Amino acid sequence: MPETIVTSAVMADAFKYKNDCAKEGFRDFSADGGRFDTVYNTYVKMHTYQCVEFVRKKHIQWMKFNHGEFTIMEALELLDDFVDEADPDVDFPNSVHAYQTAEGLRREHPDKDWLHLCGLVHDLGKVMGVWGEEQYSTVGDTFVVGAEFPSSIVYRDSTFNKNPDLHDPRYNTKFGMYELNCGLKNVLISWGHDEYMYQVLKHNKCTLPEEAMYCIRFHSFYPWHTGGDYDHLCSDEDRAMMEWIKLFNKHDLYTKCPDMPEVETIKPYYQSLVDKYMPGKLKF
Repeated sequence: MPETIVTSAVMADAFKYKNDCAKEGFRDFSADGGRFDTVYNTYVKMHTYQCVEFVRKKHIQWMKFNHGEFTIMEALELLDDFVDEADPDVDFPNSVHAYQTAEGLRREHPDKDWLHLCGLVHDLGKVMGVWGEEQYSTVGDTFVVGAEFPSSIVYRDSTFNKNPDLHDPRYNTKFGMYELNCGLKNVLISWGHDEYMYQVLKHNKCTLPEEAMYCIRFHSFYPWHTGGDYDHLCSDEDRAMMEWIKLFNKHDLYTKCPDMPEVETIKPYYQSLVDKYMPGKLKF
């Protein structure tokens, strides 16, 4: 595959919803028309179909790791044409966003190379969408299945009415099928790129520290780390790790802007991190 080089002019043209890197205006799900209809419809499908039975089937399907072997850079190139239909902020490819996030973390935390790499790979699970998985089970904010759906979930009041778990007494209470402080590692969360990439890295025995693995696994879990819900299911480890996720998400979110790093200049640095923490071809 020829390498895609995204110029600043292309980026400026693609960046339709934000004029600069200011923090105001991100994650605005209240607009109507155009791209926002696509965002809403993606969440309608997600909140209709993502139930306990659905998520368990996706774990079985994707954790066979039988979709090929790729280096991290090869997997990243697969996202050159992938646009996240649940993101209200941008409509440019995810491979672009990967370098933006990584460089933002690198600037603010130059001594933490594992955090830079975490930024580069955090969305790589979206290759599921390239391989045919529906976007409603690839992208977007995640939430717990098997317990009540709290109000902090995006579009909560208008999108869950056809979810089978909503009327199932096993699943529609505060704790549902879980116990107090059982830990997020023991909770089923709606299927998406976070969980898939975490499982890929775990299966391939990558050596990123646990803080990075938490960021990859839970960065889209906004009802928890931003909405304030689900603390009753958390362990002390989860609560301690939340600070890392919030630090990470600041760069995941606020680096979405027209300023594009020169990929060819910085790519050797990130290749060195890949060689250090997740070398060679990984089974996806």
